[in-house]
Amino acid sequence: MKNIPYGRQNITDQDIQAVVESLKGDFITQGPKIPEFEEKFSEYIGCKYSVAVSNGTAALHLAAMALDVDSSSNVICSPITFAASSNCILYCGGKVTFVDIDPDTATMDIDAVRNLLENAPKGTYSGIVPVDFTGYPVNLEAFRKLADEYDLWIIEDSCHAPGGFFNDSNGVQQNCGNGNYADIAIFSFHPVKHIACGEGGMITTNSKEIYEKLLILRTHGITKRADLMSENHGGWYYEMQNLGYNYRLTDFQAALGSSQLERAPEGLDRRRAIAKRYDEAFANTVIKPLQRHDGHGYHLYVIQVENRKELYDYLRTQKIFAQVHYIPVHTLPYYQGLGFEKGSLPNAESYYKNCLSLPMYPTLTDEEQEFVIEQVKKCCL
Repeated sequence: MKNIPYGRQNITDQDIQAVVESLKGDFITQGPKIPEFEEKFSEYIGCKYSVAVSNGTAALHLAAMALDVDSSSNVICSPITFAASSNCILYCGGKVTFVDIDPDTATMDIDAVRNLLENAPKGTYSGIVPVDFTGYPVNLEAFRKLADEYDLWIIEDSCHAPGGFFNDSNGVQQNCGNGNYADIAIFSFHPVKHIACGEGGMITTNSKEIYEKLLILRTHGITKRADLMSENHGGWYYEMQNLGYNYRLTDFQAALGSSQLERAPEGLDRRRAIAKRYDEAFANTVIKPLQRHDGHGYHLYVIQVENRKELYDYLRTQKIFAQVHYIPVHTLPYYQGLGFEKGSLPNAESYYKNCLSLPMYPTLTDEEQEFVIEQVKKCCL
C-alpha cells in the first residue's frame, strides 16, 4: 500500500493544459486570468465580489485591513483553527479574545460569544472571526443577529468550506462565504484544500466599498483609476493612497484555480461520500467523529479517541499519515507570551487531546479508505 496522507491535491491533464496555455500567453501576472477566476468563483459561491490574492493568510490580513482593524480593536476568535485566523488581527495591531468551542462541532460556541458580550461594556469588541472548521458551516444568520446587536463586523473564515452551506430560518440555502451575513469571507487554495492553486486565496464580499478597498490594498495601496486619483499626469501616472501589500495571485495560478473550480462540485460529492462511509464504519464504537451537517464541506474528517497518540503513531507505521487539526491557538508559545493561559478554554483543550484527522480527499480510493478504517479499528477497538 502506498502512502496515504490526510489530504492531497488532484492535478489532472486538464489542469496542466490550463497552466501551460496561461504560461504561453501574454501575461504571467496581472492579466485576464485573474478576473476570470474571480468571476467564476463569485458565481460558485453566490457572492457579488471576489478578490484573488496570494494565499489564505493574505486574504485574512487584507480582510482585517479593509475593516479598519487597528490598536483600538478587540476581536473575538476561535482557538481551534490555524493561527492565521487570529494572527491577522495582530498584524493590524489589534487585540484578540478567544472564546471556547462547541464540543460537538469544534466551531465557535455562539453562547460563549453571547456571554462574553453581555458581560462587557458595549463597544468593548469590534468584530468576530468564526471559522467553518473542517467544513462545518457556521450558522452565520445567528451570528449576524448577535453582531448587529453589539455593532460588530464578521469575517467568515471559510477556508475549509467552499461549497458548504446551511439553511437559514426561512429555509433558504446560504452558501459559506456568500456574503449575506458576513461582511467579508476568505478562502484558501493550498494544495490540500478543495481547490488548489499551489498557494492562493480569495476574499468575498457583497459590499462594493469593501471590494474597492481590497483591490487597492492587494497591490501596494496603489491605484491608476482616474476617478479615484487626486490628479492625473498621463497614462503612466498612479497614486499610492494606502499602505498596502503585494498580495497578488499570478495568472497561471488563477488558470489552475479556474480549472480546478470546474470539478469542485464533483470533488465535494466525493468528500461527502467518504465521510458517510467513515460514519457508518465508526457508528456505535468508541471512535467518535465530530457532528456532521447536510451542508458540510468536509475539508477534514476528524475523529476523537482516547488513545490519540498511540493511534497517530500506529497509523504512520502503516503508511497512513493522519494529522492533528489544530493545536489550540491560545496555547501556542507566542500567544502564551501575550498573556493567554492554558486551562482557560476547556472544550478546546479537551478536543485537542483526542482529535485526529483521517485521510479525506477526492482521489482516496475505496480500497485505501477501507484499509484506513481497518487500521483505526485495529488500534482502537
